[in-house]
Amino acid sequence: MQPSFTTRLTWVLALLLLAYGSFVALLGKHLAGEQEAESLQRLSRGLALHIVEHWPEIAGAERAARDALLDMLMTVNPGVQVYVLDASGRVRHYLGDPGMVQQHQVDLDAVRTFLDGGMLPLRGTDPMGSGVPRIFSAAAFPPQPGQNGPPGYLYVVLDGRAREQVAGQIGPQRLWQGAALAALGGLVVTMAVGIFTFRRLTLPLHRLASRMRDYQRRSTGSTGTLQRQPRPPHAAAAAGGDEVGAIDEAFVEMTQRIESQAAREERQVAAHREMMASVAHDLRTPLTALHGHLEALAGGANDGERRARVLQAALSQSRKVSRLSQQLFELAALQSSSQVLHRERFRLDELVTDAVQKFELADDSPSVTLSGAPPGRLELDGDLHLIERALTNLIDNAVRHAPGPVHVSVRREGSQAEIVVEDAGPGLPGELHARLDRGASLRDPPIKRASGGIGGLGLAIAQRVAVLHGGSLRPLPAPQGGTRLCLALPLAP
Repeated sequence: MQPSFTTRLTWVLALLLLAYGSFVALLGKHLAGEQEAESLQRLSRGLALHIVEHWPEIAGAERAARDALLDMLMTVNPGVQVYVLDASGRVRHYLGDPGMVQQHQVDLDAVRTFLDGGMLPLRGTDPMGSGVPRIFSAAAFPPQPGQNGPPGYLYVVLDGRAREQVAGQIGPQRLWQGAALAALGGLVVTMAVGIFTFRRLTLPLHRLASRMRDYQRRSTGSTGTLQRQPRPPHAAAAAGGDEVGAIDEAFVEMTQRIESQAAREERQVAAHREMMASVAHDLRTPLTALHGHLEALAGGANDGERRARVLQAALSQSRKVSRLSQQLFELAALQSSSQVLHRERFRLDELVTDAVQKFELADDSPSVTLSGAPPGRLELDGDLHLIERALTNLIDNAVRHAPGPVHVSVRREGSQAEIVVEDAGPGLPGELHARLDRGASLRDPPIKRASGGIGGLGLAIAQRVAVLHGGSLRPLPAPQGGTRLCLALPLAP
């Protein structure tokens, strides 16, 4: 799980504080060293000149005199190293063991800058050969008569190895211990303040990410069919602990959901317009015929037989309009999100028998028979009226399109009851059969008939009723031709 945004901010703050503390420590160490070197060099600036003025004979003194002078200087300041240089800057004498001198040539540029009053601290050559520039004090020997320049220089190293060793044993350890404790205390206090501040600042992000996660779970759980789009790489890398990643992922999914919903609504609007045009076509034909028959009656159809034929035709068109309008109303009610099933426990085998008997009593329709072995007692928990309507639509659809008899059978298949309605008609249109076969909706978009208008309203109602009850409507193979439709419904436990 990726750390949260607050945790990452805290770690970044800690690293920045450590980096800044290290930089400040190194800079402080450098500045402290420079200040100490400047103070020592400024304090001892006149040391070499003082020696030259009080012991001018040092330039040519004998060994015994130099040793006596060295003992005196070492007693006064054991950390200094005194060298006598010639006019070219070469070490001529060292007031100590000559074997300790490793670098015999001293850079005179730094010496001349020192004598000219240059800005301190100034560092020059270390004749001991350490390779580290040293602060120094220098003075020129007075020129001899007839000479244009000084015959040599007195060169005093102020921070030699002896002083460095003593300073390393005493000062830095305590200094760095104190600095480390101060830095650690400052880091802890700053981290505590930073964590508190970051948590206060990122609290709205936590709440927003939590609300987005809750909304995403609710929306996914409520629809049950929400198609999750592929997650972008940067969103896939974000884990549940990262609130910024969660917000980014939720925003991407929300935009995809909005775009998908907008596209779906556009398709629904287009399908609605197409359906309205088809309904207008379906209603116009019987209404026009009905109007013509009524005009014929009003125009003087006095013959009794002709009058009866016109009335029968008018009644037929009227029944067609009534059936179409009733089917449209029922389909609209079934597709409504507020549709509530009035569930009750009833016997499905008896309902099928009653539906078949109702069609058997009609004299002007093909015979409808109940075939197959008796299924026994089949109890269903559902909306009796809707299931009766679905079964009636299936049988009526077969009666109107089939020239021969219609057979209805019911059987038990595991935990489901299957009602099969078969006829010897021309069969279902290709698109309607394909949609039923794959379980697709018959109403989105509506199915157009070749002659105009929309078809399959009765089947669409039966399909919707089956889906509302957790069942299905599917076509079965018909080796002898015609149509075989199976309405499957779950039985009551």
